[in-house]
Amino acid sequence: MSAAKLVTVKESTKDLKALLKSSSSLVLPRIMMLIELKRYSETGISKRELAEIIGVNHNSIQTWRNMYMKGGIKGLIYYKKNEGRPKILTNIEHKAMEIKLKDANNGLRGYVELLNWVETEFNKTMNYNTLLKYASREFGSSVKVARKSHIKKDEKLVATFKKTSVKSAKMPLKKAIRNSKP
Repeated sequence: MSAAKLVTVKESTKDLKALLKSSSSLVLPRIMMLIELKRYSETGISKRELAEIIGVNHNSIQTWRNMYMKGGIKGLIYYKKNEGRPKILTNIEHKAMEIKLKDANNGLRGYVELLNWVETEFNKTMNYNTLLKYASREFGSSVKVARKSHIKKDEKLVATFKKTSVKSAKMPLKKAIRNSKP
């Protein structure tokens, strides 16, 4: 069995404990490792023993020790968060789609038409299901929606129809019949 790697920790235990209180949960075990390394600075401690004390994998201990030796405390604390997948649409395209979907007179009758609009407007090919999930996640749209009124309907005719209709939609049927009798 090889000898334990001696790592000299430059920071004081007091500074490390103060840093421990103000750090995130991802950095906590790394700082705990430094505190333990400081405690065993004269005798040294193996990565496996250190891993048992802290409760992490021994490979993590090895990686963190190397990070500390190369970059000091700043190198150890630095955590690069993975951004995940790239965005499907840019912010400008997202805003344009939002305007298109929220427009009552846009004439879109489904996601196939929206897909065709995206392909012609932005010159992007996109999978139907990808667009469906994106629209439902970002804008709250769904496949099962109420039927939209026709784009070309005349609003004046609708208003006159509502005024001249015998029965009001808000009034119960019996009351409407009573009101319609002479």
